[in-house]
Amino acid sequence: MTDSVLKILQVSTADRGGGAERIAMNLHERYIARGHQATMSVGRKTGNDPDVIEIPNASARNTWARFWAGASYQLHSYEHRLGGTRPLRSLADAIGRPDAWLDGQLGREHFGFPGTGALVDTQTRTPDVIHLHNLHGGYFDLRQLPRISQHAPVFVTLHDAWMLSGHCAHSLGCDRWQAGCGECPAIGTYPAVKRDATARNWRRKSDIYADSHVYLTAPSQWLMDKAKRSMLAPAVRDSRVIPNGVDLTVFCPGDRALARHRLALPENAYVILFAANGIRRSDFKDFDTLREAVRQIGQAAADRPVLCVALGEAGETQHIGGSRIQFVAPQSDSEVVADYYRAADVYAHAAKEDTFPTTVIEAMACGIPVVGSDVGGIPEQIDHGRTGLLAAAGDSALFAAYVTTLLNNPGLRRSLGEQAAEVATQRFDLDTQVESFLVWYEQVARNVQPLNTRRAA
Repeated sequence: MTDSVLKILQVSTADRGGGAERIAMNLHERYIARGHQATMSVGRKTGNDPDVIEIPNASARNTWARFWAGASYQLHSYEHRLGGTRPLRSLADAIGRPDAWLDGQLGREHFGFPGTGALVDTQTRTPDVIHLHNLHGGYFDLRQLPRISQHAPVFVTLHDAWMLSGHCAHSLGCDRWQAGCGECPAIGTYPAVKRDATARNWRRKSDIYADSHVYLTAPSQWLMDKAKRSMLAPAVRDSRVIPNGVDLTVFCPGDRALARHRLALPENAYVILFAANGIRRSDFKDFDTLREAVRQIGQAAADRPVLCVALGEAGETQHIGGSRIQFVAPQSDSEVVADYYRAADVYAHAAKEDTFPTTVIEAMACGIPVVGSDVGGIPEQIDHGRTGLLAAAGDSALFAAYVTTLLNNPGLRRSLGEQAAEVATQRFDLDTQVESFLVWYEQVARNVQPLNTRRAA
């Protein structure tokens, strides 16, 4: 346990959103619950937590930019009545922020977010630690990293590999990020760029990191190993792999029949769950493989209907052979999300690349066996044959065979689910993750020199 109250500033894309945002917010709430002075600065705030502050990028811009931003906002408000305002909004945005427009046209990553300086300028007392999460998403000026790391120890959690590349969040097998990028084979991969300026983007990041000092953490050894081979490595003072955790009082085994009743899911169907933010449009999840696997599962499971619940994207239900894929919009209530896991017979996580998906941990914690793609950090979560099964990425036939095996064998399904819940309790408890960070924070904060001493040196 930590011995003193720490002042902790976290920085994240938003207070609500996908896995990375939820991880940062979970930590924030636990830090406060433990009596620490925790605040979060976010690019977009939608909740009402007084300790979460939106980074003032809009108000920090000049009068010209603020005027045209207001015009763009007004046009957006008229969209439902007039329609077709998007071109005018784009024009207003380009006039108001020509530097951002030019960067976009040339394929350069845009870092013109002036509110980033407020992270340290507006603090009444210098934070003991600053913890940065996803820095892409159009809100953070990466050029400020050297300055911020002079004010307080900076911890960086890699939720993906964007900081290691010339533009992409995951390289999908491309190794050019190790040697300077350029000649990018996939400029459309998220975050997409219009032109190939990836070599320039890579060099600019490398120059920024050369003047920065960070304490690096990743939830998987797979991603940490990549970071150690990247241009970020010279900036790293210390590094630790700290797995993400979930609230085990929420995500825990429960009554499957009751969960299906609450969610209005059929009692007599095989239910397969896949949860992700934007399932069909994600560059890194693999909906095509999942869809084909579901078709094959429906053919093999003739004794009862097959329902695949795709949680994280609204849409019309798809009928594929004898199976259905039911799309469900993202759910903000964790208790409801936990019910979706408990209602499932199998959790299926098809991916092209993934760091350490929280959904896999949540399913395990609820006692649901997982069939996942053997990519990224997923093999560090699933013990093949003990807590779930791993299929080669893109192999829909093997994926389908594994899911079908579990559906047809209740004993095996129960055994893997029970062991998955046990492993989740041992390795993926949110309190364990919180304690790991707090101990590390205190060790670093205790040994860091005061700011004026460092400046004098």
